[in-house]
Amino acid sequence: MFATGVTIVTARGAGGELVGMTANSFNSVSLDPPLVLWSLAHKASSLQAFATATHYAINVLAVEQRALAERFATRGIDRWAGVAHRPGLHGAPVLEGAAAVFECANRSQYVEGDHTIFVGLVERCAHLGGAAPLLYHGGMFYTEHPLGTLSDTAVPDMPAS
Repeated sequence: MFATGVTIVTARGAGGELVGMTANSFNSVSLDPPLVLWSLAHKASSLQAFATATHYAINVLAVEQRALAERFATRGIDRWAGVAHRPGLHGAPVLEGAAAVFECANRSQYVEGDHTIFVGLVERCAHLGGAAPLLYHGGMFYTEHPLGTLSDTAVPDMPAS
């Protein structure tokens, strides 16, 4: 019962090949230093590429990118065919049209259960003004959702975390 944003995490493999996968396990860790995390199942074919990459990009998808989320979650296809992207810091691919992008150094990794948790040091970030995020909840993508201003959605007297 927890809605999340949808990301595509991208990197370059040891041989320079493009690597990317859809993930909704993205979260902020720290503002100082700027750290984020995401996790990857041990059974994922891209685990070794991400584990050895020095850098990766976390592309937060906009509502218009639902098909891209589905594509990068599909096995056995060329996920990159016709996908608009540019090289980011240290070569990690940055997807065109993403609502936000966090370009990270691969700071640390923690094996927990059947996943590895990746902690990235954010070296550069950007956002696309006015972009609405793609959401995921209950096994479904949500592309139509009302987004108000902070004053429309703020809860009075809510303690800060």
